[in-house]
Amino acid sequence: MTHVVTAACEGCKYTDCVTVCPCECFHEGERMLFIDPELCIDCEACVPECPVDAIYPDHALPAELEHFVKVNAEMSLVTPVILVKKKPLADSEGDGPTNHASAE
Repeated sequence: MTHVVTAACEGCKYTDCVTVCPCECFHEGERMLFIDPELCIDCEACVPECPVDAIYPDHALPAELEHFVKVNAEMSLVTPVILVKKKPLADSEGDGPTNHASAE
């Protein structure tokens, strides 16, 4: 099993989660983060650190977010690993997270 970053991360990209990940499985895209399903050990350390509740276990994803399993797997192959906390995107102080059907 793995955890999945979903639409709530898009446009805000809080990085609190990356500092608690014991296996360095987070990757940074331009507008959101992704989890490498091959490296995630399903420890759930990242879940309470996400201020927008964007991270789910893959088996507990709401139906409308299930496509993010594939998005995370694909994007973790082409985006760099992120290991340190960074300033969130400017959008994060807007109207809150969006539920876009696509990522990046």
